[in-house]
Amino acid sequence: MTDTHADGPVRDVVDILTTDHREMFELLGQIEGTPDADRRRDLADTVIAEVMRHAVAEEMHVYPVMKKHLPGGAEEVEHDKQEHDEIVQVMKRVEGVDASDPEFMELVRELQAQLRHHIDDEESDQFPKLRAHIPAEDLVELGEKVQNAKKLAPTRPHPSAPHSALFHKTVGPGVGMIDRLRDRLTGRSTG
Repeated sequence: MTDTHADGPVRDVVDILTTDHREMFELLGQIEGTPDADRRRDLADTVIAEVMRHAVAEEMHVYPVMKKHLPGGAEEVEHDKQEHDEIVQVMKRVEGVDASDPEFMELVRELQAQLRHHIDDEESDQFPKLRAHIPAEDLVELGEKVQNAKKLAPTRPHPSAPHSALFHKTVGPGVGMIDRLRDRLTGRSTG
């Protein structure tokens, strides 16, 4: 979106989520390129936190809009939630492996491949549909909701947590608060 506001360019939800995608892949690329295991762990923890915040914000705010306004939206949302589940499972495995273990990089590559598939679907199909079916000002408002949700969202994978807007809106902020506290206490890097 190219509109501007007194504070600078106005970004809609598609701009925000696309920027998130680029940042995730940049971090994953840094993991691949660093020989230091501690640095790889910090980068992986940051990627995991960013993916969690992004996914929760999508589930809270973007998916309900997709269900309501996009042709075939309900099916696409269910497919996306399944992919989120698979990504969360891999991130949980990444958390459990020492960054100096060769399995760590195998899991990082698996995470990267799953994210690439999921992101390709969003950027090539779903994002253009959002722009085609939702008024621009609504997409800007949705972007603001997504940004706010990311501030409260969990930073760690919780494989048994449901992928529902209701869960994320009621229980999610408490889980996010506990995750951020744990991150501070353990020195975990989360961006």
